[in-house]
Amino acid sequence: MSSFDKKKQRLFIVLTGIFLTNALLAEMVGTKIFSLEATLNLAPAQINVFSDWVLDFNLTAGVVLWPVVFITTDIINEYFGRAGVKRITFLTVGFIIYSFLIISIVTRLDPAPFWLDVNSTTPEGEPFNINYAFNKVFLQAAGIIIGSLTAFLIGQFLDVFIFHKLRFLTGSKMLWLRATGSTLVSQLIDSFVVLFIAFYFLASAENRWSIDQVYAVGTINYIYKFIIAIALTPLLYLAHAIIDKYLGKEKAEELMEEAASNSQKLI
Repeated sequence: MSSFDKKKQRLFIVLTGIFLTNALLAEMVGTKIFSLEATLNLAPAQINVFSDWVLDFNLTAGVVLWPVVFITTDIINEYFGRAGVKRITFLTVGFIIYSFLIISIVTRLDPAPFWLDVNSTTPEGEPFNINYAFNKVFLQAAGIIIGSLTAFLIGQFLDVFIFHKLRFLTGSKMLWLRATGSTLVSQLIDSFVVLFIAFYFLASAENRWSIDQVYAVGTINYIYKFIIAIALTPLLYLAHAIIDKYLGKEKAEELMEEAASNSQKLI
């Protein structure tokens, strides 16, 4: 194996690790909903969406990590093409499913009495059931898991399709256009697919959202993703520069051309 092949292999392993770790963590911490305005010490946005819904930026904690996944997807698209993105996407889905299966098993284990006793009260002296809290934090409804994984798969494959269509039209120039453009379109679909599946199609009758609520929450989520995708563009160029320096400018360009050529054959 040549020195360049070793560098290329190490690069793919590092990018896969970054992608997999952040995607998996985003799924795990996604049960927490936080207020973006309160975190930034701002007044509630109170955005009026579809007349009946006034919403603030109350988002899942997973949005802190998904932008890293977006950037990593674009970098893998650029250097390893459609095949590289497909490989890490299926690998990640497999690990996420495995993680949820293990969590499902672990939450069914009987808690040790001493563990319940030691953690039976809060610092303020209020009664506290740590086993209930543990299960509540880690367990997710089947509809949410199915919706999330479906949206993830659709979003990833739509992203790679648009990325390389734009690459074909613009050549090696305008990285910002193909990276940001593919993310904005794929996340538009992702933002609504997960909500429709989890909270409309697969939700029980008493927990089912209205169509207007799905559109309203999906719109707020997409506004956030839109802003983040634009804001992170400089980081994409920084990562690009670091990788080009690591691989060597000429070799990096050859790798990108090979990725683009192979991806066009597959689209």
